[in-house]
Amino acid sequence: MYLKNLKESIYQLIVETSTNLPKDVRRAIKKAKALESAGTRSAMSLATITQNISMADEEVSPICQDTGLPTFKIKTPIQTNQLEIKAAIYEAMELATKNGKLRPNSVDSLTGENSGNNLGAGTPVIKFEQWEKDYIELALILKGGGCENKNIQYSLPCELEGLGRAGRDLDGIRKCIMHSVYQAQGQGCSAGFIGVGIGGDRSAGYDLAKEQLFRSVDDTNSIAELAELEAYILENANKLGIGTMGFGGETTLLGCKIGVMNRIPASFFVSVAYNCWAFRRLAVKVNANSGEIAEWKYQDGEKIDFSKEQGQNPSADKEDVITLQAPIREEDIRKLKVGDVVQINGMIYTGRDAIHKYLNTNDAPIDLNGQIIYHCGPVMLKDKDGKWHVKAAGPTTSIREEPYQGDIMKRFGIRAVIGKGGMGQKTLEALKDHGGVYLNAIGGAAQYYADCIKSVEGVDLMQFGIPEAMWHLKVEGFKAVVTMDSHGNSLHKDVEQSSLEKLTQFKDTVFK
Repeated sequence: MYLKNLKESIYQLIVETSTNLPKDVRRAIKKAKALESAGTRSAMSLATITQNISMADEEVSPICQDTGLPTFKIKTPIQTNQLEIKAAIYEAMELATKNGKLRPNSVDSLTGENSGNNLGAGTPVIKFEQWEKDYIELALILKGGGCENKNIQYSLPCELEGLGRAGRDLDGIRKCIMHSVYQAQGQGCSAGFIGVGIGGDRSAGYDLAKEQLFRSVDDTNSIAELAELEAYILENANKLGIGTMGFGGETTLLGCKIGVMNRIPASFFVSVAYNCWAFRRLAVKVNANSGEIAEWKYQDGEKIDFSKEQGQNPSADKEDVITLQAPIREEDIRKLKVGDVVQINGMIYTGRDAIHKYLNTNDAPIDLNGQIIYHCGPVMLKDKDGKWHVKAAGPTTSIREEPYQGDIMKRFGIRAVIGKGGMGQKTLEALKDHGGVYLNAIGGAAQYYADCIKSVEGVDLMQFGIPEAMWHLKVEGFKAVVTMDSHGNSLHKDVEQSSLEKLTQFKDTVFK
């Protein structure tokens, strides 16, 4: 009975972590929403985010389609069999994946083959620690690839863009943390949270940084200097003007937690673990004898029910929204400019890393002339009749496709690309030459966009696995913002430049 209960407890932890945002995170998002100026793109993004949270609550479906690399941190009494816990985790992971609560994310690094059940060498990450208490603590964080790719590690002393030299002291640490927020821009689905690890070696520093993400958003650091630094970073990072999704705005950072450990004299690392607004981490206290959940963590205080909040509709006024019917003509694309809000009706086709690499040297499986590519790896479930259904379908970070995107658009006649975080100069030039646009969807809003998908019309290249296949999706009212247009304009480039200018204002500040 213990093992059966333990597996069920772990399964509940996985489902709740994937679908139900913790109370402390909800409160931080509500606060950010209240600070944003009405009518801005950032305000629209936060409205979409809160609507998405409510939809995930209602559907018990993933908040974000990228359920990341699950990391379990487990504390056990001395006599507890850790092998049994690990086996129960594997079974619960497989069941959660089968039931559409997790996206199959475990890929062989050499062959690219997706295991299909989230199990494989190194996945999930499971870390054990023994303690003197008589119960088991199971903590889980689902950290998506977009924010994981914005993790950064500094070796002091170093030179930082906009901030100059960072030395081996608290002020140098301050500069590193400020720079870490700047470099993330909107690619990690800002507004976000950061965990910081000071000291250790390279691997221990990152572990310490990620450990800080298990702290409550509302807590206060027990080390006075670090408590002061956390408050400083939270206040001043929000002066950079990066804003939600990197659209510019009042809120760029929702939380900062810092830990410290000893180091060797030759090394001084500052490691930063960036986490998106979809801060999915929970923990449970489990009875070591029965395997049942006795208590949930991060459940203190008020739980914000965003479905009862006013102003939930993220749409702009009808006259401010431009409707695009796919396939799209070049002349319609040329009329669009940065800042326009569009809604798409018709077909869109998903394409991530594997698809872009494939299309670079192979013919497309369908005619893509005038069509739209969506940087998305959806969560999909097949019903008993063999029909596919979309369970979650938000955008992935687009910059990974920069080496291919411009060439592929011109080669196949693609007119629009949907993703998040923007793309680089090569793509921007291709948009201008070819007549294309980049549309920024709201990162993490997997339920909001899944609701816009009315049917799955087909799929190609399934050999790459569910997240990387090319899904044919019929959509209605799929909203996004033009952030790179066919006239050489890029909102991402503008925000990066303006935030760099603001970052330089903190160069000569001294933090002791």
